[in-house]
Amino acid sequence: MKIEWKSCFRVGVSAFILFLCIYYWSTAASFLAALCGAFYPLVLGFMFAYIVNILMSFYERHYMPGKTDGFAAKSRRTVCMLGSFLTVLAIIAVIIWLVLPQFVSCVKTIFDLLPGAIEFLVDKAEEYNLISDNYAELLTSVDWESKIEQIIKALTSGVGSIVSTVLQTVSTVASAVVTYIMGLIFAIYLLLDKDKLKAQSSRVMQRYVKSSVCEKIRYVLSVLDDCFHRFIVGQCTEAVILGVLCTLGMLLLRLPYATMIGAFMAFTALIPVAGAWIGAGVGAFMILTESPLKALIFIIFIIILQNLENNFIYPHVVGSSIGLPGIWVLAAVTVGGGLMGVFGMLLGVPIVSAIYRLLREDMDGTGKLRPAKEQKP
Repeated sequence: MKIEWKSCFRVGVSAFILFLCIYYWSTAASFLAALCGAFYPLVLGFMFAYIVNILMSFYERHYMPGKTDGFAAKSRRTVCMLGSFLTVLAIIAVIIWLVLPQFVSCVKTIFDLLPGAIEFLVDKAEEYNLISDNYAELLTSVDWESKIEQIIKALTSGVGSIVSTVLQTVSTVASAVVTYIMGLIFAIYLLLDKDKLKAQSSRVMQRYVKSSVCEKIRYVLSVLDDCFHRFIVGQCTEAVILGVLCTLGMLLLRLPYATMIGAFMAFTALIPVAGAWIGAGVGAFMILTESPLKALIFIIFIIILQNLENNFIYPHVVGSSIGLPGIWVLAAVTVGGGLMGVFGMLLGVPIVSAIYRLLREDMDGTGKLRPAKEQKP
């Protein structure tokens, strides 16, 4: 076997870089954290662009499709991009309009009922001898309503701590706003020049990467794009269906906070598997402030709706689109949530779906990751 000096040089450089990273790990970790922070607005912009591009591509296919020149062709990209952003903003505004007023009303109700609930718990604890008589008398003699008001005033009137907290909050919010604005600007540039950027990326790959490797990279990226596209469209469709069914069912059952809980259920249903149950738990707690019986009716209704959704809606809308067995969906949600929280839950399913599809095609010999002579005809 002939050993070339270039190979030895690459191995030596790689080993030296690995040694530096291990020996100076704290410095390397700080550098990587700073690098990730610097690229975060770009990554955020790419995510914005990818999601908005799904709507934008749909609008482009239906905006004067027969026109290839003139004003229609020149304005297609800009008009469709603006329409996509306005659609997303309209959806967010509708959700806030449905959720916020009733949420404020529910929080106010909780604070009004809290003193009575504390006294009720103290009476029950005393009845079942869970606490001594002295502690029971002490707890029942407290004016909980005034105490809660004092706590709220103390939290809202401390000058020194409040000023520092406000300054820190303003600084954090300002930094986040700047980051999101930079990401939004980057997303706009990506959407406006997406065809040009795609062609440039293809030329760079053809120039510096072998043609066989280029084909494999393009194939993997196409599978990832298809899995993410199918997952986002399917999950949004399933969330809308679940939210509408939840709202209609609650209205028929005359349950409180119907529109708010329905919108919240649709929003949390974007999280696979566990999202709808999270929304159901919050909804049950809010209805409990109005009536325990209605909360029980809501829980029974949600169990029936979830069985309907799991057996009929999700398999046809999302399950068939991503082609991933249920056990792997649950594993992707669990691992992704443990690593990156809610964001990891959203990313885990399409990534695992793409890996599953690539492995399945490679095992069948129908994929493009193997050399051409190893593929089945």
